[in-house]
Amino acid sequence: MRISPHFTLDEAVFSSTAQRKGIDNTPPADVLENMKKAADQLEVVRVLMSRPIHVDSWYRCEPLNKAVGGAPNSAHKSGWAIDFICPDFGTPLEIVRAIIDEPAIRFDQCIQEGKWVHISFDPKYRRSIMTAHFGPNGTTYTQGV
Repeated sequence: MRISPHFTLDEAVFSSTAQRKGIDNTPPADVLENMKKAADQLEVVRVLMSRPIHVDSWYRCEPLNKAVGGAPNSAHKSGWAIDFICPDFGTPLEIVRAIIDEPAIRFDQCIQEGKWVHISFDPKYRRSIMTAHFGPNGTTYTQGV
């Protein structure tokens, strides 16, 4: 099932962790509606990239979010957040810079998270821009890129 012209429900719910642990990552109807709205916004990002986007993580049910060590208030749980890469466009930092320079892309969070980009289309639309830093004591975040 397509949730937008270039994104499918299968890729939006896929998780190797869920498969390995036998976690059912099927979204409820209200979350599926959020995912469709997020997919529409991700289509705008795809146009900016002018290349296919590879989704690494989108929807996470509560058990899956816990299993991967996600934040308790993660926007992945409500279907608004997507972790992705687009190597044919550039590095995650280059992707984040392009997104934040494009006023047509409305987002709540855009984070350069190491080897991927985290973007949330939660309707709060705070336009929060951050960089993740991974260290021995966990992940910390700073404002900006």
